[in-house]
Amino acid sequence: MGLSHCAIINAHNDTNLVAVCETSSFLLNALKKYSGMECYTDYKKMIDETQLDCLFVASPAGYHAEMVKYALERNINVFCEKPFALKIENAEELVKIAEERKLVNQVGYHNRFLGTFNYLKKLIDNKIIGEIYHFTGEAYGPVVLKEKGGTWRSISSEGGGCLYDYASHVINLINFLLGIPSNAIGSILKKIYSGQVDDAVYSNLIIENRLSGQLIVNWSDETYRKMTTRITVYGKKGKIICDSTECKIYLKEKCEKENLNKGWNIKCITDLTKSVDFYLRGEEYSAQIDYFIKHIAEKNLNNVNSFRSAYETNMIIDLIKKNAGRLS
Repeated sequence: MGLSHCAIINAHNDTNLVAVCETSSFLLNALKKYSGMECYTDYKKMIDETQLDCLFVASPAGYHAEMVKYALERNINVFCEKPFALKIENAEELVKIAEERKLVNQVGYHNRFLGTFNYLKKLIDNKIIGEIYHFTGEAYGPVVLKEKGGTWRSISSEGGGCLYDYASHVINLINFLLGIPSNAIGSILKKIYSGQVDDAVYSNLIIENRLSGQLIVNWSDETYRKMTTRITVYGKKGKIICDSTECKIYLKEKCEKENLNKGWNIKCITDLTKSVDFYLRGEEYSAQIDYFIKHIAEKNLNNVNSFRSAYETNMIIDLIKKNAGRLS
C-alpha cells in the first residue's frame, strides 16, 4: 500500500511528494536512484527535517499509533492505513489529539469510496427494500495458506490477525451502511494455519431495533484469487447483494424512484463509479487520496473516513475479541 500511495500522490496535481521513510534497503535504494525524493530510515528524522502538510502512514499496524501521534503532535494532517490501531486506548487518544488540534485525519478504509457500496448506502437510506431485518458481512481471500512461515500479518503485535486486517474492512462497512453494533454474540476467532493470530472470524452482531447479522471472514481461503468483500441485506420488500464489482437488487415490487424493476436488477461498478485522474489498483484508491487532499486544502474536518469513524470500528473489534475470549 505504501508504494501504491506513493504512485498516486506523486501523480496528483496538487501535491509534491518530498520524502519517504522505509526500512527496506532494496526499496529505498531504488527510490533514491529513480525518484529524487529525500529518503529516510527514521520516520522521526524525516518529520523533523522536512516541512510537511500531511503524512501517509502505511506501516504494519503495530506501528501506527506511535507514528501517527508523533505527526499529530507536530500539527501534521495524517492519512493512516487500516486498521487504525491495535489497542483501543491508542485509537481513542489519536482521535482526541487530531480533533483538539483541528487536523484533517483519515483512515484507509477504501470500500467507502467504491461506487457499489455507496449505491447500497443510498438504497438503504431511501428504504428501497423496506424495513431491514438481517444482514451478512463477508470477506474471503488467500493470505495465509501455510502453517510454516508468514509475514508481519501473522504476528499479533504487528498485524493483529484476520480480525484487524480483513474483518476490519467488513466491520467498517457495516458501521457505515447499517449502524454501529451494540453487541457481539457467539464470536469465534479461529486459527487455521497461523500460530499467533486468527485466520478466520465468525460473529453475530446486534444493531439497534433488533437488526441482526453475521460477520463471516476467512483469509485462508484459497478458492479466492484476491480479497473479496460482500454485504447482503435482507428487507421486508426485497434483498440486496453488494460487492466491489456489482450491486444486485431483488424487489417484490417495481421502484419508480430508482428506476428498478420488480425481480432482479443489477448495477455494475462501471455504472456507479466516478472517473479519477490517476488509475491504480482501482478508482477507490485514488478517490480516497484525492478526497483527503481536498479536505486539507479546504481545511474541511468533516471527513467520511475520519479517525473517529475508524475508532468506532476498533470498538466493534474489541467487542468481538471480548466475546470470543469469554467463549474460549
